[in-house]
Amino acid sequence: LTTRLPATPNMAVRSGLPRMIKKPKGCDRITACLVNAAFFGALGSSYLYGYNLSVVNAPALYIKTFYNQTWMERYGEPIGADMVTMLWSITVSIFAIGGLLGALCVTLLTKLIGRKGTLLLNNGFAVIAALLLALGEKARSFEMLIIGRFVMGVDSGIALSALPMYLGEISPRHMRGSIGQFNSILICLGVFTGQVLGLPELLGQESRWNFLFAFLALPALLQLCVLPFLPESPRFLLMERRDEAGAEKAFRAFLGKKDVSKELEEVHAEGRAQNTLHMASVTELLLNPALRWQVITVIVTMACYQLCGLNAIWYYTNGILRDSGFAENVIPYIVLSTGGIETLAAVVSGLVIERIGRRPLLIFGFSAMAFFFGLLTVFLNFQDQYTWMPYLSFTCILAVIASFCSGPGGIPFVLTGELFEQSYRPAAFMIAGIVNWVANFAVGLLFPFMQESLQTYAFLVFLVVCVLGAVYLYFILPETKNKTFMDISQSFAKINKVPLVNKEIENELTIKAGSKEVEENGKVIIDGEIESSF
Repeated sequence: LTTRLPATPNMAVRSGLPRMIKKPKGCDRITACLVNAAFFGALGSSYLYGYNLSVVNAPALYIKTFYNQTWMERYGEPIGADMVTMLWSITVSIFAIGGLLGALCVTLLTKLIGRKGTLLLNNGFAVIAALLLALGEKARSFEMLIIGRFVMGVDSGIALSALPMYLGEISPRHMRGSIGQFNSILICLGVFTGQVLGLPELLGQESRWNFLFAFLALPALLQLCVLPFLPESPRFLLMERRDEAGAEKAFRAFLGKKDVSKELEEVHAEGRAQNTLHMASVTELLLNPALRWQVITVIVTMACYQLCGLNAIWYYTNGILRDSGFAENVIPYIVLSTGGIETLAAVVSGLVIERIGRRPLLIFGFSAMAFFFGLLTVFLNFQDQYTWMPYLSFTCILAVIASFCSGPGGIPFVLTGELFEQSYRPAAFMIAGIVNWVANFAVGLLFPFMQESLQTYAFLVFLVVCVLGAVYLYFILPETKNKTFMDISQSFAKINKVPLVNKEIENELTIKAGSKEVEENGKVIIDGEIESSF
């Protein structure tokens, strides 16, 4: 066969040529194994990242008091205000430095011990960080808190690359986006959990703040109890470990069906079609002209993910609520609505991503954020003149958060896994991780100065970032919904100015990977199930 045959059922073919018989598609339902792998994989990974974004807010005053007490015990004099500020700034910002280090380790770890193995090893960093952060007060050592935050950053840096890689490789393509959104949903749920546990009635007290950090060990231990019994990425097993028996077993578990020959053959065909059979380095990825625009797209989306202004929103929320006349002791409960909206929007995005697609959700999310940043700037400039204006400002804050989580909050991680073939994927996640954490650190470092000089007009900077991100994605990014990894690579062939895959490989991917020849009444029958679930 030299052309791709349509999967039309019962298509009679004249002159003795094959007729197409469409067979059942197999199991398209989501399986318990797939859900467990996605949930527990994210619970010990992205959930902890989200939790660490919010958990330091509630005990900030108590931690600074602890720094002062420890300094007095050591040196016999109160700590200076500048030194307290510096120690606290280091405690907060060193998380991003640890994240950058973790991102740099991902390629090596995923190559040596696999996707699942990397996630399991990463739990060790979470447990160590929990012990350092929880016991720092008992040991009268603020250095333990700083080191603990750094180790937790390493954990998050590894998690935000290894987890999306794992989820993308275990998911059938018709639900790859929904499964990938477990990463975003658990980040939002982690943020919300940190807000709830930080309430004064729970752990947000001077005598209990160390338990906020001890909680970090619980999700990690839960993942250690469950994930070892779930399969490794079948693509990793087959293409990198050459373990066909293990890959077949993993495919069966994730897809919930016995016959996975089409999935195995599709991965084999993808391996034969790849430009390189070894794991490519970052340098090889950057120098490959066939992947130039995929790399640029990942860099742009991950930079916009951090630079779109959501961190600034958290900074302004409490001040706006105070200006609205809410009592100080009521503000933490109202702030919970931001975490709730964030989680709800991420769940809705996960439910609709396979219907709407990645590209529309990203463009809509960044465009909506730009619109509400514009409104927020107007409302903030008039909130001293009208008593009801701060309520509109807070409404805009909720809208910005919902817009972010509808697409930009999770899809960049899904895209990084989809835009690259197997051999380039670890290097791509390393680049995405580096951009993510460098941008994260830059925002934390520069925003206070930007806010001081621009005041409420600082949000216009984020408006420009969101508009530029939406424009870029509109003109460059193709839709990746329900496409194979090879199809997605071919979508960039024209803009990268490289030739399309040759006809022999195309036929192998479209026919051989998903069809079977059998004989019936002396005639050849081609199974109409051309493509596999992956």
